[in-house]
Amino acid sequence: MASFVTEVLASSGKLEKEDLSGKISKMSRKVEDTKEEVCDMLNKRYGEFLPSLEGSEELMVQVDEVSKEMDALKNCIENEVQQNVHSAVTEYAKLKQQLEKNTIIIAMLGHLKEFHNAMEDFSRALLEKKYVDAAKLLEKARVSVNSLKNWKTSQLPLLSTLSSELTVQRENLIYHLGDEWKRLVIWKLPSPKEPAGVKSFLKVELNLCHPCSKDGEPKPPALLCCVLQALAVQGDLQHKIKLFSQVLLKNMLKPLIVHQSLSVKVTEQQGEGTVLALECLEASHEDRPTPSQVYSKLLLVLKTLHSHLLDVAIGDQKLSTILGELIWEELSQCIIHECLLYSIPTNSSQLETYKTVIMETEEFEQSLKEMGFLQGNSTDLLKYARDVNCHFASKKCKDVIVAARKLMTSKMHNTVKITPDSKLPLPKLPAPSAGVKLKQETTKEEIMMANTKQLSAWSMCLPACRISESVQQLMELALNTLCEAVGSSTQCALQLFFTVRNVFQLFYDVVPTYHKENLLKFPHLAAIQHNNCMYLAHHLLTLGHHFRGHLPQPLSGGVATFVDMVPGFRKLGAQCFLAQLNVQRAELLERLSTAHNFCNLDDEDNYIAASKAVRQVIHQLKQLGTVWQDVLPVSIYCKAMGNLLNTAITEVISKIMMLEDISSEDGEHLHILCQTIIEEGPLVFIPLAEENKNKKYQEEVPLHVKKWGTFKELVIVLRANLQEIVDRWADGKGPLALEFSSSEVKNLIRALFQNTERRAAALTKIK
Repeated sequence: MASFVTEVLASSGKLEKEDLSGKISKMSRKVEDTKEEVCDMLNKRYGEFLPSLEGSEELMVQVDEVSKEMDALKNCIENEVQQNVHSAVTEYAKLKQQLEKNTIIIAMLGHLKEFHNAMEDFSRALLEKKYVDAAKLLEKARVSVNSLKNWKTSQLPLLSTLSSELTVQRENLIYHLGDEWKRLVIWKLPSPKEPAGVKSFLKVELNLCHPCSKDGEPKPPALLCCVLQALAVQGDLQHKIKLFSQVLLKNMLKPLIVHQSLSVKVTEQQGEGTVLALECLEASHEDRPTPSQVYSKLLLVLKTLHSHLLDVAIGDQKLSTILGELIWEELSQCIIHECLLYSIPTNSSQLETYKTVIMETEEFEQSLKEMGFLQGNSTDLLKYARDVNCHFASKKCKDVIVAARKLMTSKMHNTVKITPDSKLPLPKLPAPSAGVKLKQETTKEEIMMANTKQLSAWSMCLPACRISESVQQLMELALNTLCEAVGSSTQCALQLFFTVRNVFQLFYDVVPTYHKENLLKFPHLAAIQHNNCMYLAHHLLTLGHHFRGHLPQPLSGGVATFVDMVPGFRKLGAQCFLAQLNVQRAELLERLSTAHNFCNLDDEDNYIAASKAVRQVIHQLKQLGTVWQDVLPVSIYCKAMGNLLNTAITEVISKIMMLEDISSEDGEHLHILCQTIIEEGPLVFIPLAEENKNKKYQEEVPLHVKKWGTFKELVIVLRANLQEIVDRWADGKGPLALEFSSSEVKNLIRALFQNTERRAAALTKIK
């Protein structure tokens, strides 16, 4: 077929308008015919899947020829239009518009040709396992389809067919790449139904396969590179590596960190690849692996992965860098919380040796940087290791608070004996500086000039009593913590010191709440709690002073004190014991309320009830005396028992003084009951376990029972005659006048004696 453009160019040089119009019309028909044939061929090829290789090749040649003729005609028209622009603007504009339409159609046909060629080449590359070329060709085909979609005038019905074909082939490529990945990277994992533990992790294996290559096939490293790069081109690499990283973390890296008995075994299988498997080491007495063990196990896994899988460049970065970005944050946090946290020293003497762990952490991170897993200079892992002083203080403080709370919630009734010569096990602290020594010498000189009369050695000592064993251990815990603060950094010392203060504050808040019911229910525990609080308050007075000169600034400047907590503890102990005394006082009054106000005791039932009430009161006081024996300090014991006994006899005196008529028989019964109290009341004072030492305190009952003298005078009056009463009054100067007022004595006389001249005479003498 002779070229139409050649004929035109062979003319004398100037085209006639009629010839040009005819040629454009002829070219338009030719373009439309070619368009219909190409679309029909592509539709059959990708829509109806009909084999037409030879016809498609002829059409592609035809498209090329039409494109060349269109280019020549376009140039010719542009030249002719410019020469005749003034004479034929309108006519040439119409011709150019028709030509542009044909140009657009030719461009679309060109994109269709590119799509078809790319898909044909893609199929061949996929069969030959040239995955990178296949991915690039598929991307080229996608660009062609997108270009067709961008034409506003494009209404080709086969666009949806081409898009579907593109999607199918992309999924086909991804399937092939995934299949290759599964053959190169094979996981063997335990069943999801199997409980997690060391035994289940022993089934974990990672097989990095390198199968023997056949003739014409790429070697394993090249195949691996092809697969990974093709995944990158398709944009599926990040997702694939993310899934791999999650399985790697969950089933291999984290178990190696958490379980001390797990290790990793690397096996090179000749011609088949490399296998990483978890194995169990011999049982160790340590619950957690050391940082050194963790780092060596992790490096073995990551180095193996780097050399057999991840040492591949993807664009401007390595695959190891991509994996590192995905796993590092979670991996480093796991190392911190499951390994480094437990490696923090428990006492300050071990802090120096922790430098080894810091060096090991630096070397671990440096190895990761060399392999490309890690970027940057400083990470949370290394920062955590370097901040060991801060973590030591935090861990120590947490352990102290936990131990303290455990002591506070333990049983209080396990007690130890405290004597005046009992001392706290204060540690030997470093010698004071020269300035402090000089000050001490000056103080000694001042002492020599002071008054020679000195206080007793027991003046500032805690009296003998019993305290909870847990409270003694709590004080020892506070001492040990303050010892740790001595010589520590300023930040560490501050944390430890204020933790000790928090321990005592915790005692103040927790113990009264946690043991509230028992403290009201059991007098024994109330007494112990009272002693506990007084014991703590006593030692808090001087605890800060003992350590102040040995703690770093600003603690040595006067901040290190516990004196401000002393009043609170004293008040807490007193309130607890007073609450128990109120409970006992209420029980005593309730028992006495059953005595029918001690009236009409000539009635047998009333006398029995009154006698029973008195016996119950004596029994209750004896029980309390036994419970508090050898627990409370002697002075507190005597005050408490005296207060309760005074409550009982005050109530008895009040009831008797309210009686308006006391017969001789009633008076005798009242005397017997009161005499019982006088005889047995002192016997409730048994503060010491040695009976022979309690007699002294039983003889001192009048000192502790305020109404004891009043009660004894009342007992005398109940059996006395009028003259004896008058004699004991002695014109307001006798012993009776010291205990009762004149009106009270007169009321007693009126109740005890009948109205006679002798009673009237006696009443006149009571003034």
